[in-house]
Amino acid sequence: MWCYEKRLQFPVNIKEPNAKLAQVIMSQFGGPDGELAASQRYLSQRYATPYREVVGTLTDIGTEELAHMEMISAIVYQLTKDLSMDEIVNSGFDKYYVDHTAGLWPQAAGGIPFNACVFQSKGDVITDLFEDMAAEQKARSTYDNILRLVRDYPDVYEPIKFLRAREVVHFQRFGEALRIVQDKLDGKNFYAFNPGFDKCKS
Repeated sequence: MWCYEKRLQFPVNIKEPNAKLAQVIMSQFGGPDGELAASQRYLSQRYATPYREVVGTLTDIGTEELAHMEMISAIVYQLTKDLSMDEIVNSGFDKYYVDHTAGLWPQAAGGIPFNACVFQSKGDVITDLFEDMAAEQKARSTYDNILRLVRDYPDVYEPIKFLRAREVVHFQRFGEALRIVQDKLDGKNFYAFNPGFDKCKS
């Protein structure tokens, strides 16, 4: 059970619409390395995780990713609110507009719809944590690309910079969680947690 605080994790106050920017930032909503995928990845993985400390980390970060999805949605909404038809057509936003008007719909910057296949929930805690660390680096890299594109728009740049910094923190926390698991999985515990693994070696 969560308590929802009715404010964004970082303020989003965009003064000028810009559909071109919205189309690239939208990738962090529904793209392969976006916040929707991240939230579902971690909140799904937590159920098969055997250690309470790691479950706690997955829950903390998974719920924070929902907050990040909310920020991205706010950015895209504010960038596309009150666009004129000329702005929609001239920015190339018309294809999106035909299907969704200015509603939020998860897709990558290239227009590919969100697909749950972009994230893994393997049920093996070590595999999942390596997946999570890689996911955070891919998200950080995507934010780096977005920052290069929005550097002249401070209203957009600052919240994106905040989100990029959080990806680094998440990567570090997953690294800590991996060390916890590795400390717990000494020889005896490893085979108890992975029945049949020793048979695979023979």
